[in-house]
Amino acid sequence: MRSGLLSPSRLRLAAQVGFAAFLAWTCARFFDHVAWATGQSDIWAAKPPAVEGFLPISALMAAKRLVFTGQWDPIHPAGLTIFLAILATALLWRKGFCGQLCPVGLASNLLERLGRRLGLARQPGQLGRRILAAPKYLLLAGFGYLTLGMNAADIESFLHSPYNMVADTRMLAFFQQPSGTTLSVLGFLAVMSVVVPAFWCRALCPYGALLGLVAWLSPVAVARDEASCVHCGRCAKACPMALPVDTLTRVSSPECQGCVECVGVCPVPGCLGVSAANRRLPWWVLAAGTLAVLVVASVLADALGYWQSPLPPQMVRRMHMLMLGQMPDF
Repeated sequence: MRSGLLSPSRLRLAAQVGFAAFLAWTCARFFDHVAWATGQSDIWAAKPPAVEGFLPISALMAAKRLVFTGQWDPIHPAGLTIFLAILATALLWRKGFCGQLCPVGLASNLLERLGRRLGLARQPGQLGRRILAAPKYLLLAGFGYLTLGMNAADIESFLHSPYNMVADTRMLAFFQQPSGTTLSVLGFLAVMSVVVPAFWCRALCPYGALLGLVAWLSPVAVARDEASCVHCGRCAKACPMALPVDTLTRVSSPECQGCVECVGVCPVPGCLGVSAANRRLPWWVLAAGTLAVLVVASVLADALGYWQSPLPPQMVRRMHMLMLGQMPDF
């Protein structure tokens, strides 16, 4: 069992909080950009590229366009960069993004801890896990059908549409002025996350479903040494997804989040660990590797011109004014 200052649980929480703080800083910069773009401020503020990571559907369409044309997304270049980088993290480090960095995962993690402390958390059985996991794969299939079924002309039209040009601002407005239905849904998800650990992640997140399928191809996984295992069951109990870690030699399930909580509670040194091609790796490599892929991808994309939006400031403000039903003052 890992203890002390550095443990899987503490590193996971620190990584999630740190990433959430970065996103909060990004949002603060985006607020300034939107204020300028909508005419509320005369001080020009550039849009932080990282905010485009919240546009996965647009990025999925741009990825298909890239495959067929070899051209990068001209509207939200950082969105496509982030989308492909996160897919790469799943291939290299399983679902390390879900388990170590995702801001929704942070909320889920904290609500799960609350549920355990209050004695309200309940893990479903094997059949329950499969039923709960089904909706997110159905959602992924639906998005895939709608997006990948579009032809090149339709995708080109959408990517260059006024709606897509201000999609990130529309998303911000949606959460700034949530409807009663939106608040009810968020409340329901919060309550369910207290009762059922990782409810959103295991039941409704299509992004996580996609990363899980990609992670199936990853050579990296949590591995268990059968010879040294004492079958205490602590690893299975600690797993947010209720995977039977104590009966597996390799946790290859697409539901594994890569949180390594199971490794942290194992009382036998060397029994549980992260491995690749039968070679043991440090347990913290999932968090460090995932973050490294995202940082390297953003630096390379910026150097190659695939990070900053190429849209002229005048066009950006014009699109925002049209969104508000106003004519720009230039």
